[in-house]
Amino acid sequence: MKGSEFFQKIQRLGRERDIAVRLVTERGKGSHATLYFGARFTIVKDRKKELGPGLLQKMLSDLGLDKADIR
Repeated sequence: MKGSEFFQKIQRLGRERDIAVRLVTERGKGSHATLYFGARFTIVKDRKKELGPGLLQKMLSDLGLDKADIR
């Protein structure tokens, strides 16, 4: 899954659960950005590149989610 796909799935989940989702590109170095899901946040690397399984799991963990939430 690419970073942009991840962001789209989190946005959809936020709409379903009525949780504010925002991506702050100013809070990140280079192509990184901060993704807020309610009060929780994670760092998203280059949204054009593929996310590895370990990084994807870490990002979901930061947001208090698991893989079943974004299917």
